[in-house]
Formats: sequence, C-alpha cells, structure tokens
Amino acid sequence: MKKKKILIRIGSLRHGGAEKVLVTFLKNLPQDKYEIDLLLNLYSGKYLKDVPAWINIVYLNKGEMITTNRVQDIPKKAFRVVYQKLLNQFPGLLYNGKLKGKKYDIEFAAIHGMRDEILNSPLEASKKIVWIHNDLSEVKGYSEEEIRKFFGFDRIMVISEKIEQLFKDSAQNETEKNKIVKIYNPLDTEEILTKAEKNLINYKFDVKVPTFISVGTVFPQKGFDRLLKVHKKLLDEGFQHKILIVGDGYDFENIKKLKTELKVDETATLFGFTDNPYPYFKKADFYILSSRYEGFPTVLFEAITLKKKIIATDVSGVREMLRDGQFGLIVENSETGIYDGMKKAISDQNFFQPFISRLENAEMPFSLEKSVAAISAVLDEV
Repeated sequence: MKKKKILIRIGSLRHGGAEKVLVTFLKNLPQDKYEIDLLLNLYSGKYLKDVPAWINIVYLNKGEMITTNRVQDIPKKAFRVVYQKLLNQFPGLLYNGKLKGKKYDIEFAAIHGMRDEILNSPLEASKKIVWIHNDLSEVKGYSEEEIRKFFGFDRIMVISEKIEQLFKDSAQNETEKNKIVKIYNPLDTEEILTKAEKNLINYKFDVKVPTFISVGTVFPQKGFDRLLKVHKKLLDEGFQHKILIVGDGYDFENIKKLKTELKVDETATLFGFTDNPYPYFKKADFYILSSRYEGFPTVLFEAITLKKKIIATDVSGVREMLRDGQFGLIVENSETGIYDGMKKAISDQNFFQPFISRLENAEMPFSLEKSVAAISAVLDEV
C-alpha cells in the first residue's frame, strides 16, 4: 500500500497542550500507512524526545525561544523573525529548499497559528487540514473575517462543542459545515496513571492546610495572575491554604514578580516545567483551572483521570468535560468566581464529595484509541 505523504507544521514542541497532544497522536500512528515530515519553526521543546524515530523532523531555526529583549539576543531574534517572514512571503523558497521539492498529499496545520503558512503553500493539489485548539472568539485578532479564512481548508478539526458551534455559525453553506469535524484530543490515560505513582521531588506538601494545584503554560490566557490575587485575598481573610503552579512560559517572570509584590512567596510556589506533573496532581487537595479562555482544557482530562476535586472557570470545553458540573465545580470566569470556588473548597471540603463519587463510577467519554482512529480517518478520507 502506498503511504500518504504528510507535512505537519507547528511552531515548536515546547510544553503546551497542543504540542503534547500532537506528539501523543504521532506516537500512536501506524508507521506503515504514512510518511510524515514534521516542520518546526524552532527546533526546541521538551517533547522533541518523544517524537517517534520514523518521523522526519525539519526545522527553520534551532535553539530556545527568545522571550527577552537583551542586547545580546536582539541579532538572533531579529534574524529569526526576518527569515520566517521571508519564507512566508516566498513559500517556494521553503518548499524547494528545506523541503527539497517534495510533493505532499496532505498539509496539516497542527495549531491555528499555522493557518496562513499552510493555505499559502505552493502545492495546490495537496489537501489542507487545520487543528483548532482554542476558542478563537476569545483570541485577540480573530474577527469574523479572520475566522472565515479557515474555510480555505479541506477539513477543520475542532476539539470541543463550543469551537464546533463557532465554526458552524460562521459557515455560509452545507459544504463549509461539512468541513468541520469535532474530535476530542488524544490523551493517554494509562501514561497519566503510571506517571502519577512516581516519587515526588522538590516540593513538600503541608498536610495541615489544603493545597491548590494549577498546571499550564505560563501566559496571560491561563489567569495565574487572577489566581495569585485571589490567593492573597483569602489569606488576608484568614483562609489558610497553599498554591502550587506548575509550568513555564513567557509570562513566568511577571507572575513571579507579582507573587513577591503580593507578599505570598511563603504560600505560593512557582514550580516551573516538569516532564511529569502527575505526582503533584495526586498529592494536591484541589485542581484549579483559572483560565480566561480555552479551547478544550486537556489538563482537566488529567485531573479527571486522577479523580481530583476540581474548580474551573466557565470557559470553552469546561462544561463539556465536567458534564455541566457533575464532575467538578464550575465558577464564573472572573476573580470573583475563582474566589467563591476556592473559599467553598477551604471552608467545606465535604462539598466536593459528590463530584468524587460521580468520577469514581463514571465512564469517561475520552479515549486515546477513539481519538487517534478519528483523526486517522480524516487523513485517510480527505
């Protein structure tokens, strides 16, 4: 059987949800069906080591992401920006150079940010697929006109009901509606459970006070600033507890500075990135999602898998994942909502027992096998 030639594009394989989901998907693909080139803007990230050996990695630049404007970093940063803009403006240089004139059956934007790179491909005969992981109605710069551009793809893969509805509302005919495919993210339940049993490092949980854990890339979308401000307010009111934030990102130093300004360095910990956050999930009393917006917060799948007491802001995907509040407490998407949820957790821990009971007896709608099969079907049928 002839293998389908596929080009997949993503910025890097740093520690984000979309990056993790992509690598999980690739690890579960059959090698005999596809020939895949994975094109990275930046050869960087914790998930590089997890990419299967049979997948060919191509990259535009190598090294870590530059998030500062230090004088010594400016030349390299400027070169990367100019180089990538040049290749975007003249894609033939990329396809005839780095990609060696290869003809692909499918070109796949693994995140919405790769939309224009794929749609501007000089390969007119290839089928085009995009994977949408965010509620674009909440993302700055995505007007109705910008969202309409995604219908240039042959398939629009979305990961939640809310994102699916956003695109259906934007579609102008049945042909466009038929391009939209909802598929839950592929996540490995067994891997989560196995890793959760490993020994903890570098953090001591205090059994005397409840600990709230939040895991994610540290940038404004995740609302860690709101979480810290609520943490401070509750402490001032006498509600003793601790906060553990696990993750890294370009906003890390700002959140670290805010933590010090709020004078909560003794009760709030920024742990940074770890390959295995699951032992921390397991030991913490509550999982809290403080996000301003999401697409389908896969971190909640991990919290559900580990049967955690969950508090989550009412963003895209949360009601779907928590079954309209059966599996966790859904709060208003605001500091007030986060405050109310955390206060309830500290003052009345029995309140969460019904959620845990439902989780213990529920059959999860998310399956690694089903998701991989559904995505593979899109690749096979397009």
